[in-house]
Amino acid sequence: MVEGLSHITFIVKDLERMKLLLVGALGGEEIYDSGDKPFSISREKFFEVGGIWIAVMEGDPLSERTYNHVAFKIPADDLPHYRAAIERLGLPIREPRPRIEGEGQSLYFYDFDNHLFELHTATLTERIKAYARDP
Repeated sequence: MVEGLSHITFIVKDLERMKLLLVGALGGEEIYDSGDKPFSISREKFFEVGGIWIAVMEGDPLSERTYNHVAFKIPADDLPHYRAAIERLGLPIREPRPRIEGEGQSLYFYDFDNHLFELHTATLTERIKAYARDP
């Protein structure tokens, strides 16, 4: 039986640059740095962001951008703070898709290696209720 999410791994060109996003902008914590002694396929760092283990490994970045993404839940009042932090890093912000009332707000942005992230203000329950109310 699946117990929950173990971790998410991103392949990135520059581990330190990804740290700027995960620690500096998203408020995560660096937990581990393999340094010159990698146990996996390349140098790696582990972070914890909102209680989620994020592994980043050194390698070739994604060649193109897609809508595949990881979404983090944030309080609606914090959205301007996160937007400012993402803008300070110079990361491209993607326009959100159309939303209906009650579905929550989202901030979509690409990292330095073309991974798409979303900061979202609602829960699954809130989204389903919003969909049920919409004519």
